[in-house]
Amino acid sequence: MSWDLKVGEMREVYLTEQQLWQMFNFFFSPKSKNTTTYKFGLIKSLIENLYNVNENLEVSYYRLFESFTKIYWNLVVHHRLRQSNHPTKKSAVEMILLRFQREQHIPNDMRFDQLPPDLQLAMIEEVKKSAKRYVIGALYGDFRGVIYTFDIKAEYMQLNSAVYQFMLKYQKVITYLTNYHLALYLEKHNEAEDTMHILLKVENVSKRSSLDKFYHILTSFLEKRCFYCGKSLSERRKAHVDHFIPWSFVQADHLWNLVLACSECNLSKRDRIADGVFLTSLIDRNEKLGSLNESIIKREFAVYRPENLRKLYDYCIINGFENQWTP
Repeated sequence: MSWDLKVGEMREVYLTEQQLWQMFNFFFSPKSKNTTTYKFGLIKSLIENLYNVNENLEVSYYRLFESFTKIYWNLVVHHRLRQSNHPTKKSAVEMILLRFQREQHIPNDMRFDQLPPDLQLAMIEEVKKSAKRYVIGALYGDFRGVIYTFDIKAEYMQLNSAVYQFMLKYQKVITYLTNYHLALYLEKHNEAEDTMHILLKVENVSKRSSLDKFYHILTSFLEKRCFYCGKSLSERRKAHVDHFIPWSFVQADHLWNLVLACSECNLSKRDRIADGVFLTSLIDRNEKLGSLNESIIKREFAVYRPENLRKLYDYCIINGFENQWTP
């Protein structure tokens, strides 16, 4: 059984878009057997980390399961949604997270990003240890051994270049399909929940309760000015933290994609892309910010590369975000 694999080698390197769509169609079809939602959660985690790979297209298990744990905390604890098809038994990840909640006396309404960092780390490590043994091999099997190479002991996976480029190009569609089929599965195994209500929860499961952490980082190391119009932002209430590439496309909070904006610019820009001149400004800003010898900056910029930000900007346009906004 593929779910029990300890090592997975790349069976084929070159793949056409037609072949890849066939594989994704299989994954989203009833032929792909799911006893839990784990494979959907891993696809969502991969999408969140497409821009956290290194030059060899490797992504660490820690980063993957950081996203995975956040997704499942918000689904299981915050939204109280069952993840298993068994009528009475919970999945291993559910039991881990509910145990942490019980032992730490954490209320249901607390989202993952609100938890203390040491508690987040403890949960990520335990979820990683449990889930990696099953879900990595299972997804590898559904994609006929071509989506990535892995070794459970190595603590990282390497994405197939063709799959990586495909997921970048069709990120918006793959995200929607994953969210939709995850919502269908959850509806089937959760009473009194309809698909659209669950879909809304799934679509926002990676959103933070607050971007204050990033506001404090940006204001500590940069001028308190609107990135777009240059207006002074001396008062916190007038300053917004904006996703330069819209959150609806990235669905993750990367410091290299976050800027300070005045309320007027932020509300005007909404879900659009800023003009290319601002991309150049962001790359320049990131060079200055990333050069700082601060631990939190180093972590946020560990795998950042300006060429990836340029690709992200281009792929955002390919995925339908065509309006290039200016103040």
